[in-house]
This record gives sequence, C-alpha cells and structure tokens, in this order.
Amino acid sequence: MTEISAGGVVYRVTEEDRLLFLLIEDRYGKMTLPKGKQEIGETIEETAIREVLEETGIRSKLVDQLETTHYQYHHPVTGEIVDKDVHFYLMEAYTSEVTVQVEEINGVQWVEPAVAWKLQQEKGYRNNDSVLRKALSHFQIEV
Repeated sequence: MTEISAGGVVYRVTEEDRLLFLLIEDRYGKMTLPKGKQEIGETIEETAIREVLEETGIRSKLVDQLETTHYQYHHPVTGEIVDKDVHFYLMEAYTSEVTVQVEEINGVQWVEPAVAWKLQQEKGYRNNDSVLRKALSHFQIEV
C-alpha cells in the first residue's frame, strides 16, 4: 500500500519583523509539521494548503518545494506496511490566528527559528530534520 501526503513548513513575519515558524504537537507528543493525506482529484499543492488550514486554521500560500520524504509504517487497523511519501513545501502564512484540529493534534505554536530547530531536535521526527533545515536555509539561517 502507498500513501501520499503533503504539508509544509509555514512561516510568517510579524509587524516587528520577527520571523516565526509554525510547529504542531501531534497526538503522540512529538513536534512536527502540518501534513495530511491527499484526497482524490486533489493536486499535491492543494493537499498541502488544505492540510495546513485543516490542522492549524492558518491560510497560506506555497513559496517553494522543499523535499519529499519517504518512510514506512504499520497501518494501525490492518497491520500492513504502508509506503508513505510526504511532499513538503515552504509556505507563507497570511493569517496568524491558530485553530487546533483537536481530533488529530494536541497543539500549535508559532516559534522563532532557533526554537523551532531546538524543538525539532528534542521532540521531532528525524525525517523532518532536513525539511526544516532547508526551510531555515531559505532565510540564510544555518543550523
């Protein structure tokens, strides 16, 4: 079985010129990026925008494609191995008020770049390291 998802590293610049990134805490207590499954008839780009909106309430636009990650997991119901591809984009938010999709995630927060990287290292999934690193690099931030 193959599953295709999309999501993004969402950022915004405040009125005070502070760069902030959006991280979510998933239902397993891990810090991660908003993403979700592609629906029938939807482009990957549409999936990324929709999933960010559904999980966080943030409206955003695509800026750049970052990376596609690949991994496997055991389906919780069927037990079969699922090959998963997740297409990640750099996305600029044009709203800032978050609304948590409590059915799927525990929380959402805007954080500064150094905090985003620290949380990723301490509580994130390793396959998101390079995704976040590429997003930070877009702003000439090296980690």
